[in-house]
Amino acid sequence: MPTLPDDDDWLLEEQRAIGDRIRVIRLRDNRTQESVFLAARISRSTYQSIKAGTVDVRIGTLRKIAWVLGVHVTDLLHG
Repeated sequence: MPTLPDDDDWLLEEQRAIGDRIRVIRLRDNRTQESVFLAARISRSTYQSIKAGTVDVRIGTLRKIAWVLGVHVTDLLHG
């Protein structure tokens, strides 16, 4: 069984990657940030924190964003 690294730098990188995937899909579909967070019924600050990778986002929130973007939540998690 793999052992977690001693620090959480890898986790921060993963969280930022999720934000990057959201941005790429959003831009591909020519959507604004505001249209996504409003349609997902999440706050602007929550959306910005997810995008920046500064929050450990809840799976339910990711599912809302994925639904709005028309992708499966795994597309946000794994690209």
